Amino acid sequence: MDISSYSILFICFLHSARAILEPNDFLALQSIRKALHDVPGSNFFASWDFTADPCNFDGVYCAADKVIALNLGDPRAGSPGLTGKIDTAIGKLSALAELTVVPGRIYGPLPQSLSQLKNLRFLGISRNFISGEIPAELGQLRNLRTIDFSYNQLAGVIPPSIGKLPELTNLILGHNRLSGSVPSFASAQSLTRLDLKHNSLSGSLGPDSLPPSLQYLSLSWNRLTGPVELVLNRLNKLNYLDLSLNRLTGCIPNQLFSFPLTNLQLERNLFSGPVQPVNEVTIQTVDLSYNRLSGEVSPLLASVQNLYLNNNGFTGQVPGSFVERLLDASIQILYLQHNYLTGIAINPTAEIPVSSSLCLQYNCMVPPTQMTCPFKAGTQKIRPAQQCNH
Repeated sequence: MDISSYSILFICFLHSARAILEPNDFLALQSIRKALHDVPGSNFFASWDFTADPCNFDGVYCAADKVIALNLGDPRAGSPGLTGKIDTAIGKLSALAELTVVPGRIYGPLPQSLSQLKNLRFLGISRNFISGEIPAELGQLRNLRTIDFSYNQLAGVIPPSIGKLPELTNLILGHNRLSGSVPSFASAQSLTRLDLKHNSLSGSLGPDSLPPSLQYLSLSWNRLTGPVELVLNRLNKLNYLDLSLNRLTGCIPNQLFSFPLTNLQLERNLFSGPVQPVNEVTIQTVDLSYNRLSGEVSPLLASVQNLYLNNNGFTGQVPGSFVERLLDASIQILYLQHNYLTGIAINPTAEIPVSSSLCLQYNCMVPPTQMTCPFKAGTQKIRPAQQCNH
């Protein structure tokens, strides 16, 4: 058979393969493939042979003659992922509802053409080296439910248009270089998870800026300022709250301790005033350390399993309810060091269970001998007397 016969056969075969998939989608996949490569150790693109049906490629999912989902990279744990850039041709996959990229070394900006994917519901490109800004045009994708751009190198502001997406359920932008203020999410009434930790966000949170649908909120490791009492009072469905390592001020709302939280992290801020829960607190871990809190320690906090109240301005006696729960091993961590506490009613011979850690050093009292303090608590056992007469 001569070369021309081979060519005719190849063209016929190629045409039959293309006929399975809509031509625009076929060409878009080719462009995407040219711009990306397997990192050594990954064989994800081994199945991407364009003489065959692209709907059988790894990570490509079709309905009729259109690509509806594209999962780029080997999803198995430990896969080294892909490198290269995301080609603008991605916007030609007009029926695409899901786009994910496994952790790897993909770099460059997010293509503006993503805004053409009007059916997109899930957009996950995390743990790569994506840089540039988040396209404001993503706010045009009214069906988007999940956006995950965490662990990249994105900079600039969070576009206000993202906060107006009506179906948005999960927004995960943690561990980037984002700056500016937190936009209003008041109209994102389906939002349950908002994770913006480890960025450089600044400014204060408006009293109506977050929707009451939120169940998970992490804004830690930013530069946020101002009070949060009004905005938090509305979020009574929260089961996880982390606002640590900011510059937030004002009091901690009392009713926050009655929310269905399992974890409350407010450490290393500028919160002040007393802590006065209304009912017995059932939150497993509460960290209020390194603030400017004052007043007596509430006995209603004795039901917390891991309680960090260290490095504040608490005064008075440690309530007896803490001693009881400490001795029966209900409390695992009770850190009260670096306050102005004046006593604890515990028998000097009482055995604190091995599973429990109590630290009371550097207060206005002689601490119990049986303590397990963290290294950073220092070596001074008692606060100087002149500091204890305020």
